[in-house]
Amino acid sequence: MGRRKIEIKRIENKSSRQVTFSKRRNGLIDKARQLSILCESSVAVVVVSASGKLYESSSGDDISKIIDRYEIQHADELKALDLAEKIQNYLPHKELLETVQSKLEEPNVDNVRVDSLISLEEQLETALSVSRARKAELMMEYVKSLKEKEMLLREENQVLASQMGKNTLLAIEDEGGMLPESSSGNKIPETLPLLK
Repeated sequence: MGRRKIEIKRIENKSSRQVTFSKRRNGLIDKARQLSILCESSVAVVVVSASGKLYESSSGDDISKIIDRYEIQHADELKALDLAEKIQNYLPHKELLETVQSKLEEPNVDNVRVDSLISLEEQLETALSVSRARKAELMMEYVKSLKEKEMLLREENQVLASQMGKNTLLAIEDEGGMLPESSSGNKIPETLPLLK
C-alpha cells in the first residue's frame, strides 16, 4: 500500500498528535544534522511542544554560539523592530510635544502624576531615537549618493584625460614632431627651475 498525502491541519486525536509530533520532530532534527554535514554549516533547531517542553539540537557549533552569531548579524533589524513596536504604542511626534507642553504649563504642574511623567519621558526618548535613526539613515543615503557621484566624476575625468592625451599626441604628430619655436626663429624662453 502506497503513502497517501496527509492534509495539513490539526490532528484531533491527542495520542496520534503526540506520535506525529515525536516522529516529525526527530525527522526535522535528522534533516538539520544532514544539512550540517553535507554543507559544512552550523544548524540549530529549537522546537517547543504544545505542552511547553523545549527540544533543541545543534550541528556544527554550539547552539548558543549560533544564536549569538544570529543576534550580531541581525542586531540592526532587531533594534528597528523594537523601535517600530514602541512607535505603534505612542503618539505621533507633534501630538506628543503638545501633550508634554500642556502637562508642564504652570497651572497644571501640581496635578501631574509621576507615572504619567515617566510615560511621557519614555515616549519622548523613543521619538528621539526614531528621529535619530531616520536622520542617520538619510545621512547614509546621502553619503552613498555622493560616493556614486564621485565615482562617476572620476571615471569621466579619466576618459577626458585619456582623450586629452590622445589629442596632444595627435597635435605633436601633425607638427612633425618639431620643437615649438616661433615663426621668426626665436626660441621660446626657458623657465627657471623651481627652487628647492
